[in-house]
Amino acid sequence: MVARLDNENLYYMESDHVCVWNEARLLLAPKYPWEVIQIGNCGAPLETEAGWLLLTHGVGPMRQYCIGASLLDLDNPCRVIGQTSQPLLVPTGTERFGYVPNVVYSCGGMIHQGMLVLPYAASDLATSIAVIDLEELLGALVAPPSGR
Repeated sequence: MVARLDNENLYYMESDHVCVWNEARLLLAPKYPWEVIQIGNCGAPLETEAGWLLLTHGVGPMRQYCIGASLLDLDNPCRVIGQTSQPLLVPTGTERFGYVPNVVYSCGGMIHQGMLVLPYAASDLATSIAVIDLEELLGALVAPPSGR
């Protein structure tokens, strides 16, 4: 499981019992300006040949929520092998105005015919779908600094 336990970072957790999750390892901490306040996951990781694609949301200045992605090792998912340095989606135009302004958020995506299909909500007012070439996305992931 990937969870945010401290209102800032993402943790990787394993358990033999679905109701007991006592151990956690730091997986991702806010690193880029667009996620400086906190980072969270956007649904379950998606399996690809390159690794587990984990969609994330980051909260940056002015409480702007953006969507990014990380790549986790297939055999050792607590190991981050790539991360987008720039967000995939940023609230723009009319997406910036609504009940909760300046937010794009997703509860997960799916891979279909080589594309990441990403439903998302904007400012708690509207929904939309982004379609991203999976190969292009995986190629854009940058390796994290050593120590992660």
